Amino acid sequence: MTKKPKVFPSELRFDLVSKDWVVIATGRGKKPEMFKREKRKEIKIPKKFCPFCNIESQGKPVLIYSHNKKVPLEKGIPKNWTTIVIPNKFPALLPSLKLEKKVAEASPHLSPRLASLGLVTEGKFYQKMNAVGNCELVVTRDHQAHFPHFEIPQVKEVFDVYQERYLDLMEKPLVNYVSIFHNHGAEAGASQPHPHSQIVTTPLVDIDLQKALSNSKMYFQKNKKCIYCEMNNWEIEIQKRLVFENEDFLAICPFASKAAFEIIISPKNHLSYFERIAEKEKWQLAEAFQVAMKKLYKALNDPPYNFYLHTAPCDGKDYSYYHWHWTILPKTAIPAGFEIGTRMEISTIEPEKAAQYLRRQ
Repeated sequence: MTKKPKVFPSELRFDLVSKDWVVIATGRGKKPEMFKREKRKEIKIPKKFCPFCNIESQGKPVLIYSHNKKVPLEKGIPKNWTTIVIPNKFPALLPSLKLEKKVAEASPHLSPRLASLGLVTEGKFYQKMNAVGNCELVVTRDHQAHFPHFEIPQVKEVFDVYQERYLDLMEKPLVNYVSIFHNHGAEAGASQPHPHSQIVTTPLVDIDLQKALSNSKMYFQKNKKCIYCEMNNWEIEIQKRLVFENEDFLAICPFASKAAFEIIISPKNHLSYFERIAEKEKWQLAEAFQVAMKKLYKALNDPPYNFYLHTAPCDGKDYSYYHWHWTILPKTAIPAGFEIGTRMEISTIEPEKAAQYLRRQ
């Protein structure tokens, strides 16, 4: 009598783009339905005290939409506004026309490129510069309703706003990258219950995106193909991690998911720059986004989540080998010593089972 091969309870999976390893800890025995019963922290601020329900108390808007139509700023804020962009009252970075060049020029050992960025030194090796950037908030009208509750036209309006602000901000001084992200729920870092996204520009490109750009470039140079397109084609072929698909977009639980029920929404066609998205593609993206968010909402009982955009930088260089995408990360666990110390994420469900569960919602 032959023994059945022993099935190992957990896996280490390799992320082709980031070159990180991820732990899929199936040995912890979490079934998909168990995530729905997780307790949530609530942020309670009554509407009468909500700064975004009293939008006139905030800074001067830079963009206003009302039911998919742009409102001229000179007309003021209409009563029927649906999406509005305002300056962040508590910005982490501040706009400026220049960095701290005067001090940088006093450090002759700096390269001209670093000196032009305004980099200054402390001693022989510490480096710093002014925290220059633009910080804006994209606020939707309803105090409680967020992406899982939106109809497709409302989601599309938000992407219209993201694109329009991106195109404007990328032309500002000292902007090399535009970060767009959204936090929902206390566990995801939201300080206000009223739904809003953030747009932040920086003169630097974050290290995670730098790694993705570098590894994408190496793969393209070696194989003459985009690594993201190759992975997308494989996911379409095998179907087991696919959550949703339409004509232009895929929503998948990635092979090396960094969190349980992580979803990546990626264009099927090879597109490097989000800000160049076409009108038809925005409708398709809105549909894919809305379906994915509704499924997560139902499957996990309104989980806290972050979503963010990774797109090619706007620093004037050629990134035609890169492939932009949105990542949705539900907060299904709290990082502890292992994850923080090793920078190796742990997911407690296989992405294949997560995708299967989400498809049923």
